[in-house]
Amino acid sequence: MIKSKKNGQGISGSYNTIGPYLGLGTQLAATVIIMFFVGRWLDAKFNTTPLMILICSFLGGFAGIYNFIKTVLQLNEKNKIDK
Repeated sequence: MIKSKKNGQGISGSYNTIGPYLGLGTQLAATVIIMFFVGRWLDAKFNTTPLMILICSFLGGFAGIYNFIKTVLQLNEKNKIDK
């Protein structure tokens, strides 16, 4: 097993440390994309072409960034407690 010189963790320990962070970018992008398509569907339904796409895209962006920051802060706090 390969050991890290810094704290003696192996590669599996490194993956356990960074694992929770790996899906955050995908989750952020998925939130924005899903909200874009919800806005597009609402525009088609109510015939308000650019309005709902813009509103839902911005809401998706804000919700995704909020969730991203909240999750990173929680994970960092958990890592501080574990050490």
